[in-house]
Amino acid sequence: MPLVKIDELPDDARTWVFGSDRTLDAGASDTLLKEVDRFLPQWKAHGAPLTVGKDWKYGRFLTVAVDQSTAGASGCSIDGLFRALKALEPRLGASLVTSGLIFFRDEKGVIESVDREEFTALGAEGKIAPDTHVFDPTVTTLGEWKARFELNVGDSWHAKLLGKSQPA
Repeated sequence: MPLVKIDELPDDARTWVFGSDRTLDAGASDTLLKEVDRFLPQWKAHGAPLTVGKDWKYGRFLTVAVDQSTAGASGCSIDGLFRALKALEPRLGASLVTSGLIFFRDEKGVIESVDREEFTALGAEGKIAPDTHVFDPTVTTLGEWKARFELNVGDSWHAKLLGKSQPA
């Protein structure tokens, strides 16, 4: 199945966001995208080709979405995607398949990644505020990704890490 533009997929497309623990330079970004563009068109679930799109943002975030109406990604196929990305990490000098990192823009607008404990500490120090931009790699559909991938802390679940309640 050919790779399609991510905005051609339905809002209910199953979505994964992979955040790099550091900003990739142009060379590493090119390497990543070449390998992803080689992998995705031949990605299959139980022999059925998947209709898939991708997005690369800010040198940090790879988003992959699958149209479940044509064929759904299975556990084995999802594992294959994770393995392919994990295998790229040594060449990139960065980790893409991590969990637990919080991504945010610092006061200069630079995207940073820290663990939850450090994020909470930065909030206590006043370095994270309700208007700090955060990224939510836990989104699971393309519609969620469009609506809330990048939000202010005060409008996201991240507010709970700062001891503040998220608006209803």
